[in-house]
Amino acid sequence: MKAILLVTLERLTTAFRERVTLFWFIIFPMFLLVMLTLIFGNIGKQGQMSFSVALANMETSSGGPADFSALVESIFQEVAKPTEEEEEPLFSLAQPAAGEDKDAFIAREKEAVRLGNLSALIVIGNGFNQDLMGNITGQDSATGSQSTITVYQNQGNTGSEMATSIIAQIISRIDREILAKTGRFDEQKAVPIETDWIGSAEGEVPYVDFLLPGIILMGFFLTGLFGVPESILFARDRQILRRYWVTPLTVPRYIAGFSLGHVALCIVQFFFLYLLGRFAFGASLRFDRIEPVAFLFLSSLTFLAFGFLIASIAKTANAGMAIANILNMPMMFLGGLFFPISGLPPVLKAIVFANPLTYLAEGLRVSLGVETGALSTLLTIVVPLFWIALCLLIASRRLKWDVGR
Repeated sequence: MKAILLVTLERLTTAFRERVTLFWFIIFPMFLLVMLTLIFGNIGKQGQMSFSVALANMETSSGGPADFSALVESIFQEVAKPTEEEEEPLFSLAQPAAGEDKDAFIAREKEAVRLGNLSALIVIGNGFNQDLMGNITGQDSATGSQSTITVYQNQGNTGSEMATSIIAQIISRIDREILAKTGRFDEQKAVPIETDWIGSAEGEVPYVDFLLPGIILMGFFLTGLFGVPESILFARDRQILRRYWVTPLTVPRYIAGFSLGHVALCIVQFFFLYLLGRFAFGASLRFDRIEPVAFLFLSSLTFLAFGFLIASIAKTANAGMAIANILNMPMMFLGGLFFPISGLPPVLKAIVFANPLTYLAEGLRVSLGVETGALSTLLTIVVPLFWIALCLLIASRRLKWDVGR
């Protein structure tokens, strides 16, 4: 037992003695937690999410009781006003200046949407009032066209898609108001809608509560993927392990001490990250329950097994670091550690569902009450256990503990 504890102590002291190791396993995850929380932490909060939108009203008919284009324009102008003092409005609205060529304005704003500098462009076409009135009364339109509002968006831009979705909801509300204004909408005959609250905005999960479990798993992942093969392969290449084998220390005892040291290092990482998230950003997650503790322990063992797998495949320490770098980015960013991964193309989804990080991240977040979870609890446990078994099976047959063996 003493030999196992000495190997554990050697693993910890080596990790904290090397500045590079200390940076990547402790400082970098803390830095990433700070940066992502500061950048994305306010998304979804009232007064903090704003979209830049442009609106061009091309209608040339004179104002009057049937000036629907002016109604649409006024509603979007109202949305662009702050509801409270110093609170940022939902939209920042740009419109053509007095006397400005509207066609040139539209062309310029279209280019801004294409470049991602503008979330959406709304264009009310000429003849909108007459066409809409014709549609409402059932008469043929004088222009023979349909009364539409054109919204230009950038399909590859998430902010543009979100803004367009909100604009569509606003326009649906405008439809209702236009029908009411023309006497075509009967509130008594409308489909009744009841709202039954099952939650409130106060119960929404802050981004830091979503991010913190992912950053903790990232720290565990980096420790296993880089720290484990680096320690074993460098010690083997420098013939340090050979000195161990001439002592009463056996390979099983070395593995036990090394694994215990890895788990202890993960515990240190966890406390650093948890304290930062809790006291710097107000994370409200509770890890003092059996479920999240079990997933944290399962995660540390999974990444330990991956480290042994890399050490068994690589012939040298440099080769081990190269393999770890190849696996690092795809597994980390396609594991849902930092952002939700729904809506990915089928090719990437195949990697997502083969990635143990996907199951560990969801299992940990579900156990903490951050997510409801799309995967079954059984899968979030069985898949990581499968990877542990597979990695250890390969490592037991291929891993060489001595350069001379």
